[in-house]
Amino acid sequence: MKILTIDTSSNCSSVALSDDATLLGECILGEDRCNSGRLMDSVSELLKAARLAPEGVDAFAVSLGPGSFTGVRVGIATVKGLAIATGRPAVGFSSLAMLAMNLPYCSAQVAPMFDARKAEVYAALYRCGSFPEAVFADAVLPPQDFLSRITQPTVFIGDGAVRYRDLIAATVGELAIFPPWHANLPRASAGAVLAREAARAGKFTPLAQLNPVYLRASEAEIAKRKRESL
Repeated sequence: MKILTIDTSSNCSSVALSDDATLLGECILGEDRCNSGRLMDSVSELLKAARLAPEGVDAFAVSLGPGSFTGVRVGIATVKGLAIATGRPAVGFSSLAMLAMNLPYCSAQVAPMFDARKAEVYAALYRCGSFPEAVFADAVLPPQDFLSRITQPTVFIGDGAVRYRDLIAATVGELAIFPPWHANLPRASAGAVLAREAARAGKFTPLAQLNPVYLRASEAEIAKRKRESL
């Protein structure tokens, strides 16, 4: 099954094209995660390199968040457009589970963390065998509150782990494990592993349910609530 997978949930966005358990190509976009023009250029280049038309893809997949509000919307809108145009199904998955998939068969639990700003992180705890299994579900919370849950050796990954590395080390001490820098990068190819498993089980996501998972209200929603409360 050929799957085109998109992740635009963080500072490092990417697109991957896979065929069953083979990676045909991957493009990492860097800081311009919300540049839809670059995103579609990457999609086009991957398809061109594989000599495929969009209709040659069997399914499309995308990270639903949590992460960048604008970035997540761009990725989901792109996949919805491709799915509608080609009549192909779609799969959505957690961006934190995707990040945890960087460390399959890890003997320690894995803590993917994205910087959520406002002195908070998007974070979760996973046991990672062939696939990540949630121990503590995706949440947005102050890093100190998240770290209070750490009672065993834990690998911290993601830009949130990079930003709060000193706090993590000071709080949990020798329980904290920091991998090489490349493990901090969310990759669409890791998401493709999750998407393939879901697709093989027939667990596609109806397009009407392919929606962002923000975990907290946007600035616009907060402002609206304040206005309505006056």
